[in-house]
Amino acid sequence: MAERLLEVRNLKKYFKTAKGMLHAVDDIDFYINKGETLGLVGESGCGKSTTGRVLLRLIGATGGQVLFEGTDILKLKGNQMREMRKEMQIVFQDPYASLNPRMTVADTIAEPLKINKVYKSKAELHGRVRELMDVVGLAKRLENAYPHELDGGRRQRIGVARALALRPKFIVQDEPVSALDVSIQAQILNLMDDLQKEFDLTYLFISHDLSVVKHVSSRIAVMYLGKIVELADYNAIFDNPMHPYTQALLSAIPTPTLVQTREQIILEGDVPSPIEPPEGCRFYGRCQHRKEDCENVTPELRDMGNEHFVACHYAEDFSK
Repeated sequence: MAERLLEVRNLKKYFKTAKGMLHAVDDIDFYINKGETLGLVGESGCGKSTTGRVLLRLIGATGGQVLFEGTDILKLKGNQMREMRKEMQIVFQDPYASLNPRMTVADTIAEPLKINKVYKSKAELHGRVRELMDVVGLAKRLENAYPHELDGGRRQRIGVARALALRPKFIVQDEPVSALDVSIQAQILNLMDDLQKEFDLTYLFISHDLSVVKHVSSRIAVMYLGKIVELADYNAIFDNPMHPYTQALLSAIPTPTLVQTREQIILEGDVPSPIEPPEGCRFYGRCQHRKEDCENVTPELRDMGNEHFVACHYAEDFSK
C-alpha cells in the first residue's frame, strides 16, 4: 500500500468581504501519496490556487486539518513551522512576478539557503547554487543575469531551482506553465517529471487545463466552487468521468483528429456566487441532468469503487 505524505481533512478557507463571507475552499478532503502527482483542476475562481496556498500556510486556514507525514501543520508555531517549510515549497504561475527584479539568478537561488543558514562558507553556498543551476538546465554564464534579461522558460527554471534548494519532499505547482509558450511548457513539464524521479518528489499540480494535467498526474481532483466534485486515477477520469462537470470539462478539450470523439457539452448559466453558495449541489444551476432533490441536498464525495470518488447524487447513472 502506498504511503501517504499529505492528508487534507475538512479544509476550509473563507475570506471576509463587504458582502459577506466568501467560501473559497469549503470543506474538502483528499490525500497525496509519496512520490505521486495529484492534479487539481477547475475553472478560474474555483479555489484551487487558494487550496495550494493554504496547504503551505502562505495564507491561514479557516478550519480543518493538513497532515504532513502525520503532523497537522496548521497547529505548528514559530520554529516548528520554519523547519516544516523546508519540506514544502511552491513554484508560482508567473515566473517574472515571483522573482525579485533586483536580484541575480545566483542570488535568487541562494536566498533560501542563506535565510536557513544551510552553509557556513561562501564556497559551499556557491557550489550548491551551481549544482542547482545545472540540475534545472541553467547555464553557468547566467549566474549574474537579472530576470528581465531572460525568457519565460529560464525564469521558471530559476523558480524551480529555488524551490529545490532546501531539498523538499513536497512541491505545489501553481499553474507553472500557463504563462509560457507551448514549446517552453513541454520543456518545463519534462524537467519537473525528471526531477520528481531523481529526487522522489511529491507534487500538487494546479491547472485549469485538463489536457496538461493528464500528462503529469497520477490522480486528478476536479474542483468546482470551493468543492471537490470528482477524484480518481487519471485513466478513470478520462475514460469514465462520472460527474457532469467533469464531463463538460473533458468535452471542451480540442482533439487533434478530424473526427470529434466526444460530444461537446455547452454549460448554460453562470457560476454561482461563492459568497452565497447554493444549499444543495453547487453545480445544480448548470447541470443538464439535474433533478429536484439536487437543489436542496448537498451530495457527499462517495467512493464508487476503486477509489473513484464523486460528489453527485446520480453518479451511478454516468458509470460505465
